[in-house]
Amino acid sequence: MKKITRRRFVHQTAKTAIGAALVAATITNNTKAMSSNKNPFIHHVYFWLNKADSKEDLAKLVEGLKKLSAVKTIKVSYIGKPADTNREVIDSSYNISWLCFFDSKADQDSYQVDPIHLDFVKQCQHLWKKVIVYDTVGI
Repeated sequence: MKKITRRRFVHQTAKTAIGAALVAATITNNTKAMSSNKNPFIHHVYFWLNKADSKEDLAKLVEGLKKLSAVKTIKVSYIGKPADTNREVIDSSYNISWLCFFDSKADQDSYQVDPIHLDFVKQCQHLWKKVIVYDTVGI
């Protein structure tokens, strides 16, 4: 595999997150519609499970993320797993990703201290060994 710089990886991941976010915004089964905000705050979280092969732990994390989508400041949320793609720039080592849109950084900050979010962390943090977050705003 060809070595990739951290800067390029972060740049490509951010571009991927934005593309995925646009797709997620079109999914009709989301319970919250996107507002007319043209510059949302996008929060993308990647989880690596302690027991990567545990279907039970995966199901518990997905269940927790579905409950987490009830946070009022989240406009759109999307739970995903690594796609079956294989290119040198793709990191598919994570187990689950959580993508959500907020109208503003203030709304995302509110989410961080929301009791639903705090309960999610308390109930599910034992499931993961690693979490990486990419936050992005428009330019």
